[in-house]
Amino acid sequence: MRILVTGSAGFIGSTLTLRLLERGDEVIGFDNLNDYYDVHLKRARLARLQAHPGFTDVRANLEDRAALTETFVKHRPQRVVNLAAQAGVRYSLQNPYAYVDSNLVGFVNLLEACRHHGVEHLVYASTSSVYGANTRMPFSVHDNVDHPLSLYAATKKANELMAHTYSHLYGLPTTGLRFFTVYGPWGRPDMALFLFTRAILAGEPIDVFNYGHHRRDFTYVDDIVEGVIRVLDQVATPNADWSSESPDPATSLAPYRLYNIGSHRPVELMRYIEVLEECLGRTAIKNLLPMQLGDVPDTYADVAALIQDVGYQPATPIEEGVARFVAWYREYYRV
Repeated sequence: MRILVTGSAGFIGSTLTLRLLERGDEVIGFDNLNDYYDVHLKRARLARLQAHPGFTDVRANLEDRAALTETFVKHRPQRVVNLAAQAGVRYSLQNPYAYVDSNLVGFVNLLEACRHHGVEHLVYASTSSVYGANTRMPFSVHDNVDHPLSLYAATKKANELMAHTYSHLYGLPTTGLRFFTVYGPWGRPDMALFLFTRAILAGEPIDVFNYGHHRRDFTYVDDIVEGVIRVLDQVATPNADWSSESPDPATSLAPYRLYNIGSHRPVELMRYIEVLEECLGRTAIKNLLPMQLGDVPDTYADVAALIQDVGYQPATPIEEGVARFVAWYREYYRV
C-alpha cells in the first residue's frame, strides 16, 4: 500500500515506518523536525528510513494546509497514520498554544485532506491521558472520558470527537489508538526512561514523582507498532448493534473505532527504576517528590477489544524491554 505516516521522524513514527517499508509498503513520511527535543536524534531516526527506496521524506507542518494538500495531491496515499502531535502532559502547562496549533488545527487539516482525497482508512494516535480523573481500573474504551486533567489530554479527546464527526458525515473510516506509556530504543528524551538513564550514568539524582507509587502500563515500542499495523490493515466499520439508548463510546453507526493499546500489565514506577538499575549496574540517587499537576497516579489498559478484533498480543516484559533500551542507549551515545 501507499501509506502516509505523519510524525515519521518521531519515536513511534520512525519505528512504524521502518516496519512498513520492510514489509514492502511505500511510505510518505511527513514531519517538521521541530526542536521540542534533540533534532539530531530525529535526523538519526530518519537516516534509517532514507536507505529504503520506498520512502519519501516530506518536511512540513500539519498546520500548513497548503503543504499538506500538496502532499496528498502529489502522492495519493491510500491510508494514513497520524502520529504527529505536540506531546507531553507537563509541557502543555507551559506552552498551551503549541497543542492547539498541532493537535487541533493540524488534525482538522488532516481530516479534510483525507476526506477530499479518498483515503481508505485514517488511524490516529490518542493517549491514555484522556482517562483523566477516571479511577475504575483497568481503563476501558467503553467508559466515558469527559474529565481530562491536562490540555494535552483535552486535545486528544477532541481528536476522537473530530474523527467521529468525519466518519459520520463523510463515511471516512477512522480508528483512534490510546497509547499507554510507550518506551524502547530510539525513544523520546523527555520521557522517564531516557531521563533516568542519562542521570544515573552521570551520577546525578533522578526526580521520582508521587514518591515512586505511580503505576504505568509500560508498553514496548515493537508491541505498539505491531498493534498499529494490525489496526491499519483492518479498516474501521460501523457497529450495526450500536444503540443511542446505551451509546458505546468506542464504536458507532459510523465507520469509527477506538482502542486501548498497552501491555495490560501495570508496573509500579519504583519497580521500573529497579529494573533499570539492574540493567545499568548502578543505583539511582532518588529525589522523591509529590505528584505533579496534570498527572494521574495509575494507568492500566483493558486491551480486550484489540485482542478480539485484530489478535493483538503484547509480548515484551519490562525486564526485556528496558534491557534493549539500555543496550541501544549505550551504543548510540557511546556510553
